[in-house]
Amino acid sequence: MGHDIRLKAGDGHEFDAWLAEPATRPLGGIVVLQEVFGLTEHIRAVTGRFAASGFLAIAPALFDRAQPGIQLAYEDVARGREIMLGLDIDQVITDVAAAVDHVTWAGKVAAVGYCWGGSIADLAACRLPLAAAVSYYGRMTTNWLDEQPQCPAQYHFGGRDPLIPPELVEQIRAGRPDGEFHLYPDAGHGFSCDERSDWHPECAALAAERTASFLQLHLWDQT
Repeated sequence: MGHDIRLKAGDGHEFDAWLAEPATRPLGGIVVLQEVFGLTEHIRAVTGRFAASGFLAIAPALFDRAQPGIQLAYEDVARGREIMLGLDIDQVITDVAAAVDHVTWAGKVAAVGYCWGGSIADLAACRLPLAAAVSYYGRMTTNWLDEQPQCPAQYHFGGRDPLIPPELVEQIRAGRPDGEFHLYPDAGHGFSCDERSDWHPECAALAAERTASFLQLHLWDQT
């Protein structure tokens, strides 16, 4: 479910995105934000699952500013991190804004991100007109805790995540006093991705259930 489209950011940059449409009238729009591995088949599948749940879902290729078509193996974390650190964060948000604009006709829009994308979802909540944001294990959120989300935000962290130790989770929690936080004691980093070694089926299912409830609460216009 889904197909490639082209988007144009406010500064003229053109880039790819994956768009998945629901079978019926959309309940709202979802912008799915990638990990540091690019717009992978997994992210496309996640986008499709949101569409199957009734949302108009789009996943922008945020690495296209560095090089179009990047899809890295999960073992190539160093390369993904190198690309990510080379991007201008303000330009990244400009690209996210273009994705948000593309799905606004569906109603209220939320951002849902994973890993690096989890942090970008948080920053998008601070800067863009979103109705909600969901952040999965977003470590870089600590870089902009002086900004505050302008919409309800939900956060998911693994208790055994070596990249985001408890003190960082608490730092983010303190910096996001209005956020809804969920900690999964048995989960590591990337626990929601069924293609990664850290996948934890039970924790992933619970997080997905909480995400669905959160999105329905803040996006679904029952009128």
